[in-house]
Order: sequence, then structure tokens, then C-alpha cells
Amino acid sequence: MSEMNLSGHCYCGAVKFEVSGESDWIGHCHCESCRRQSGSVMTTFAGFHPDQVIFTGAMPSRYTSDDGVTRSFCGQCGSPVAYEPADRPHEIHLQLGLFDDLELLAPRDHSFLNEKVSWLHADEHLPESD
Repeated sequence: MSEMNLSGHCYCGAVKFEVSGESDWIGHCHCESCRRQSGSVMTTFAGFHPDQVIFTGAMPSRYTSDDGVTRSFCGQCGSPVAYEPADRPHEIHLQLGLFDDLELLAPRDHSFLNEKVSWLHADEHLPESD
């Protein structure tokens, strides 16, 4: 992926962000915690270095779970915004569905396929990653 500037926002538009540069990875996550947090059978993220991301609207609300993961969401509409693992402080994973131009951000792999629901068939040609 070439150098680019991306933008996105939550459902109500209160939380807005801009991202510069290339993503580290883009992929579908099938883990139970992402399913429960998003209310969807899988969640798709684009991973960036935190220095690449600037929040330009309201700052998202944050929740840190017992496993050391901080998840961000809009305090007004509730849209999930980001996933930040404590064991990888050099990463912020933004919810792909919030980006303004999704055509630029095609998923490249799957995470936690061992937790995937059996009836879901999405991008099965993609490899699995950690």
C-alpha cells in the first residue's frame, strides 16, 4: 500500500480521526471478545502505529478489560472505534467500518480462526495470522 491519508468517523460523527501512512496490517478478527464488544460475528481492523492516528473530533471513551486490552468507543452513539493491546503499545487497531473510503483498505488475513463461527464464510482465501 502506498503512502496515503485516510479519515473516518463514528456513526454520529462526534469521534473523527485522520491517519497518515500505510497500515501495518488489515484483517478480520474472529475472537470471542471482539465479537462481544462489536456485536458482530467478526470484526475487521486496520492496524497502525499510534503516531499515525490523530483524533480530530471528540476523544473516544475508553474501557480497559482484565486482559489489558483498551477498547475505545464513541461516548455518544456507542460505535466501537479502536483496540489497543497492552502487550503491543506500538499498535492501535481501528475499526475498518469507520473509514470514509473502504475501497483503499482490503483485508489481508484472519486472526483467531479457531474461534470463527462455523457458518460464516468471508474471505476464506486469505491466510491466518497471529
